[in-house]
Amino acid sequence: MATQQVTRISAYGILTRANQLLLCRLSSQVLAGAGMWTLPGGGIEFGEDPEDAMIREVEEETGLNVVSTGLAGVHSFRFDSPKRSFPGIQLIYHATILGGRLRHEVSGSTDQCAGHALDALDSLLVVELVDAALSMISGRSRA
Repeated sequence: MATQQVTRISAYGILTRANQLLLCRLSSQVLAGAGMWTLPGGGIEFGEDPEDAMIREVEEETGLNVVSTGLAGVHSFRFDSPKRSFPGIQLIYHATILGGRLRHEVSGSTDQCAGHALDALDSLLVVELVDAALSMISGRSRA
C-alpha cells in the first residue's frame, strides 16, 4: 500500500490585546493534539485568498471579526507515518479585532478560545505553531 501524500496550506491570525494572545484549544475531533492550544485559523479552501481564509477561519473558531495587518511569517512542519506523509505550510498573519463576540466553536476542530497572558504561556500545552508565532511577534520563544 502506497503512503498517502497530502500537503495542507493553512492561514492563522495572531491576535493580541492587553499583553494576551488569543488561542484556541484543539477538540477531540482532531487526529493529533487534542487538548493543545493553537492560533485561531485553519485550512485554505481551493482558490481562496490566504488572508481571506485567515479572516474566515478566525470568525468560525472565535466569533470575532478581524482584519489582516500583514504577514507575520511562514511556518512549516512535516508529519510522517507508515500510512501518511503530511507536510504543512502555515501562513501566519498579524490581525486586529474589528468586532464580534468571543464564543467557542461547536462541533469543530477547536472547542474553546481564550486570551492567555504572554508571560504565562510557558505553562500551557501548545502546538509548535504558537512558538513560531511568538518568535515572529517578539523575537522570543517559550522557555
